[in-house]
Amino acid sequence: MNPVLLDLGVIKIYWYSVMILLGVFVGGSLIIKEAKKFKIPEDYIVNLILYTLIFGIIGARLYYVAFEWQYYSNHLLDIIKIWEGGLAIHGGILFGLIVIIIYTKKYNVNTFRMLDIIVVGLIIGQAIGRWGNFFNGEAHGPATSLSYLQSLHLPSFIIEGMKINGTYYQPTFLYESIWCLIGFILLLLFRKRRYCKIGQTTALYLVWYGIGRYIIEGLRTDSLMLFDFKIAQIVSMALIIIGLIILLVKSKGTVFTNQYNDKENIDEVRF
Repeated sequence: MNPVLLDLGVIKIYWYSVMILLGVFVGGSLIIKEAKKFKIPEDYIVNLILYTLIFGIIGARLYYVAFEWQYYSNHLLDIIKIWEGGLAIHGGILFGLIVIIIYTKKYNVNTFRMLDIIVVGLIIGQAIGRWGNFFNGEAHGPATSLSYLQSLHLPSFIIEGMKINGTYYQPTFLYESIWCLIGFILLLLFRKRRYCKIGQTTALYLVWYGIGRYIIEGLRTDSLMLFDFKIAQIVSMALIIIGLIILLVKSKGTVFTNQYNDKENIDEVRF
């Protein structure tokens, strides 16, 4: 699969970059639309998305480079080549979370409500962004056979795209994309519940994505490692535990308290 969408000579447009930007656009649009329901200024949301995106990408890259330092220490210029891949979502989530906490506290916005607004857009963005890995020929699983891929009833372009250097591989990028798409639907429906409490949608995201990533990471052959352990699986377990704790804490009280969809319980944004 050719990772370059357009070759304009001095400039090359990569599929990876296009899919990341498409994910940002779709996810960001949903975030802005949801924030309007709570009278949160659009300028505030746009600024938050931009800051979170910038530092999220920086964090995702630094996270990846840190665990691949043996290579990058000898190829320093390659650190900036993010269009070739090498963004670790867990690093992006960590840095993005730090930005969101600082930004919401500064402008008097309930952090967990904002996270509830964001995670639905985030997970659909992840579902779309994973296709960038497909075009880069990365984030795949172990070697497999043509007959196995055909048994999954995959479109021919995916099957042929998973033929890398003459060998077929399991499309773990697709597994995660589908998992995130299902998660998007679940989170969207969960958040619409009348008695959904602030923070519960965020907790469900952490648990859902953590479970899926832990399982899928077990199949991947390009995992970042810490000694003999896959970093993504360690972090995924932490996400699941944190999500369960948040869900437990945020479920306390009656169903009528701390409701996400309570339009009367909205902090005035000092923006």
